Amino acid sequence: MPQSPASPPPPNGGLQAWVQVVGSVFMFMASWGTLNTFGVFQTYYQDNFLSSYSPADISWIGTVQGFLLIVIGVLSGPIYDLGYLKLLIFTGTVLVVLGLLTASVAYHYYSIFLSLGVAVGLGSGCLFVPSITITSTYFTTKRPITTGITAAGGSVGGVIFPIVFRRLLDTVGYGWACRTLGLILAALLAISLIISKPYGPPSSSMRRLVDPRALSDPSFLLFSLALFFAFIGFYVPFFYISDYAQAKTNASAQFAFYLLAIQNAGSAFGRVIPNIMAVRAGALPVLLGCMFATIVLAYSWPATSTVAGVTVFSVLYGFFSGGLVSLLPSALIALSPDLSVVGSRFGMCFSFAGLGLLIGNPIAGVIVSKDRGFLGQALFTGSAVFVGLILMSLATNIHKKRQSKLEASDTAPSVMMVANEA
Repeated sequence: MPQSPASPPPPNGGLQAWVQVVGSVFMFMASWGTLNTFGVFQTYYQDNFLSSYSPADISWIGTVQGFLLIVIGVLSGPIYDLGYLKLLIFTGTVLVVLGLLTASVAYHYYSIFLSLGVAVGLGSGCLFVPSITITSTYFTTKRPITTGITAAGGSVGGVIFPIVFRRLLDTVGYGWACRTLGLILAALLAISLIISKPYGPPSSSMRRLVDPRALSDPSFLLFSLALFFAFIGFYVPFFYISDYAQAKTNASAQFAFYLLAIQNAGSAFGRVIPNIMAVRAGALPVLLGCMFATIVLAYSWPATSTVAGVTVFSVLYGFFSGGLVSLLPSALIALSPDLSVVGSRFGMCFSFAGLGLLIGNPIAGVIVSKDRGFLGQALFTGSAVFVGLILMSLATNIHKKRQSKLEASDTAPSVMMVANEA
């Protein structure tokens, strides 16, 4: 993020800094937490008033929400840089809450699409950049840990919201379940609006949306393509785990709903622990390990034919996929030539991620509707992330070679000076 030259150094701690982490967690709960909850909406709509639509058709609602979350988040970055933090949070709050309130009275595909897909997606996009950027202005060495804690907010929301939604369905019905979620988010985001404050003055210039040098950087292009393929695949179980449990195990409909919360609980730990490991081991090696584990689990998904098996799968898949998504900002920083271009490159590569998320789950929905069913869906998930792993490994290898050449070129003059003095 561009900062004014007069910006003071980050305090790297203190009460005010940790208060910002709380506000960021609430914003992540409202944006990514709502997206991580869509699996229960998917299952409910398939069984109720959208039963005439295919799983692929219904999944478009959630993937459009995720796509707008990322893309609007990228476009809102320059607005944040100019100091309009409160405006972004207020706008995001209004749109997310309005989307859930209108969803409570929406019973047709087009109205649900506009409320949950478009309105909530636009609002989440306004909250995305503030939620991940504010804490970076307050922390230095603790930044990976605070980033992991903030990202865990998305998983915490993905644990709480499905349980709330399911319980309220049985007691007060669909309409009030949506309204209650909207009111909970209104309260959380009101707190974020009050307490959130970036450290230092706003930027004097708007961030560039595109870094031209990135287009000739092989490691960045491979990283962006890796995100595209990884986001095509890794979100599929979050949308379809409840359907799978009902169709392939003896899980009750109620427990199948809770599996999404269990998966997000695993993801909450996965967004924190790998980030702590990355402080010592480096973000790229830990990221590659999480991607590999995600692939193995995706391929083993069809082998889980019992309630216990699918529960263990949900916990482990949530953990490693959570590590995958939360380590991406730190990995991008490691690949970037200098910090001044990280903001622009973050937006560029996450646009690829948004496109992958947009198309991945509808394709998985088409696959599960055909003869190959959940086996084909699991193969699709694992293969997409596997392609992402190969591309990410190539990006890492190119970066290491480039760093070795730079270190060698820096060492050569020193060696020559010593030789001359001798």
